[in-house]
Amino acid sequence: MDLLHSQLAALQQKLSFVATDPIDWKFYVQAFSWGVTLFESYLLLRQYPLYSKTSPPEVLADHFDAEAFTKSQNYGKDKAKFSLVTGLFKQALDSAMLHYGLYAFAWDMGGRTIAYVGYGSEYEIFQSLAFAIVLFLISSIPSIPLSAYQTFVLEEKHGFNKTTPTLFVTDLLKSWAIGFVIGMPFLAAFLYVFKWAGDRFVPWLMAFLLAFQIIMVIIYPTVIQPLFNKLSPLKEGELRTRTESLATKLKFPLKHLYEIDGSKRSSHSNAYFFGLPWSKHIVIFDTLIKESKPDEVEAVLAHELGHWYHMHPTKLLCVSQVHIFTILAMFPAFLHAPQFLRAFDFSKAVSVRPPTIVAFLLFQMILSPLEAIIGIALNFLSRQFEWEADRFACEMQERLSAPEMKDMGERLSRALITLHVKNLSTLWVDWLYSAYHHSHPTLTERLKALQSYQSKRDGAAKKEL
Repeated sequence: MDLLHSQLAALQQKLSFVATDPIDWKFYVQAFSWGVTLFESYLLLRQYPLYSKTSPPEVLADHFDAEAFTKSQNYGKDKAKFSLVTGLFKQALDSAMLHYGLYAFAWDMGGRTIAYVGYGSEYEIFQSLAFAIVLFLISSIPSIPLSAYQTFVLEEKHGFNKTTPTLFVTDLLKSWAIGFVIGMPFLAAFLYVFKWAGDRFVPWLMAFLLAFQIIMVIIYPTVIQPLFNKLSPLKEGELRTRTESLATKLKFPLKHLYEIDGSKRSSHSNAYFFGLPWSKHIVIFDTLIKESKPDEVEAVLAHELGHWYHMHPTKLLCVSQVHIFTILAMFPAFLHAPQFLRAFDFSKAVSVRPPTIVAFLLFQMILSPLEAIIGIALNFLSRQFEWEADRFACEMQERLSAPEMKDMGERLSRALITLHVKNLSTLWVDWLYSAYHHSHPTLTERLKALQSYQSKRDGAAKKEL
């Protein structure tokens, strides 16, 4: 532990310029954030012309009729326009908040709020909670009309919306309530660990964050998700039999098999698993069950179990821990730099002892370009995992000595095509846009890879003969 802290101290020494050099941090944050937003707008402009293509990629030509392809293109075009406008609007809002000193205003408002109940500025955690609420309201309320437009205009226009105005408002209030009930205690504990551990907070805070992630894995599906969707045991039948048999053969620790009423809000489809290592649960959207045959849903689940078999969630968790460690290791240099907060219009009295939550929030803004690059790297890793899971599904025949699964790759291909047709997913994708935004390979890429896996398997089988 002493070695770790000595290395962290050496890093802080290298970052000491943060507290000594006269740097216009507000200008850099504005420049960085606008740079990221304009780059994302550029990517949308690269992607937009592809929505004018009149025919699907060759590998998909036999699977998409003219009507389905046209609907997909129109949906993609409308989503691109919406993303461009909302991206620029949100950046303009964030930029205005920085320019007019609304972060300093929110901190002062937090102080006035707790003063009403008899607490002073020495109660930093209480003031931080009030600051978080004020900032949340300032930044969230302007985005509500955009969310309503997306739900009731964009999604409605293309036949996906099943949300009523009452459900929309109810979901919004529920999400705010959950954010308050979970977010406030989390933030208080987060700040308490900072104060308790002092300059040696990094390992303690990482342990706290890891524990919180594990707790959320337990309570989200059992406590939070039921507030929005109904999870019912999957009915007896061919799909349940196939799923339980597949889980048993793979020694997947299946505890519960659910059907979720995803159609309550949207026509989009999906399937996933969650849980602790010794107790897993599989959830299948009712829309997927309705739109695909049982053997095709089985192939989708084989793909999902491929993620479990290759420990992809665990690997991504480890990567995230490295990411979090890097951020926390650099943060003390900014926490102990009064002039860092002064650059964002905070008073001298506040800047002398920078509030942890404020310094951390502004520090995160400075990292925005780095986070964008890390996002690209994580997308690349995620796509490798998706291909590996696809390959796992194709190998079911060999892995389980099950001849009846020799066509698993073909089944998965059919299921993926059905999902893309029903979801009106984009078929023509710019490579740079995809690298930045997509955690999954495109449908064209996946189908080509599945065909390649199948060809290699067939070739190996012929050699054996």
